[in-house]
Amino acid sequence: MKLTTIGTGTAAPHPTRVSAAHLVEAGDIRLLLDCGSGSVHRMASLGVDWSAITHVAITHFHADHIADLPLLLMGWRWGQLPPRSAPVTLYGPPGTGALIERMAGVYGAWMLAPGFPFTVRELVPDEIVKVGDHVTLSAQPVPHTAESVAYSVSDGERRLVYTGDTGVSEELGVWSAGCDLLLAECSLPDAMAIREHLTPRQAGQLAAHAVAHRLVLTHFYPPVETVKILGEVAEYYTGPTVLATDGWSIEF
Repeated sequence: MKLTTIGTGTAAPHPTRVSAAHLVEAGDIRLLLDCGSGSVHRMASLGVDWSAITHVAITHFHADHIADLPLLLMGWRWGQLPPRSAPVTLYGPPGTGALIERMAGVYGAWMLAPGFPFTVRELVPDEIVKVGDHVTLSAQPVPHTAESVAYSVSDGERRLVYTGDTGVSEELGVWSAGCDLLLAECSLPDAMAIREHLTPRQAGQLAAHAVAHRLVLTHFYPPVETVKILGEVAEYYTGPTVLATDGWSIEF
């Protein structure tokens, strides 16, 4: 399994970080987790083959996680020759279908029939879906917005958990137990802590609770980059920890 962190930023404009997007590759599956603003063009600048993406999964409906979905669909239809013909499945929490319909009301009905097979699949808690022959995807509600979920991606040998945006959640720690890689948000320093996001110490506590084999941090608002993130994480979690940047990747 391979992870590439396409966008490690937030809604705050940043000179080197675009909004949330992460690519997981397992076998012939290319799963994009979130598709925030700037992420489609960032894939091109990083040399990521955006045309080869097979599935997309969104964690919630904030613009810094979904704003580039119309652009990605448009790129697949009109931004390459020949146009895309391979099918795409979009996964998301309940309400995703209605979200795409609202987007189509703004951008055009082509979003509902983009010229290639396009399926919207809403996941409910405890549901495990097969994404290809050997990869499974499941979702877990997290405290951020009413619809927000985290995702677990497994190829049968390795498991990645992506928190999306979340506040502190004991349930998420239990659900993530033993994961090989925990891709966790790390939004704000303690001095700016809010219920809807994690601080470095809270991310460390989550990783320790999950007994994650590796912690990769993402979703940095600029103020959190002024504190010693790794040191604060290490007060609770002593495993391998990475502060992801746009374009960072790892095979695990």
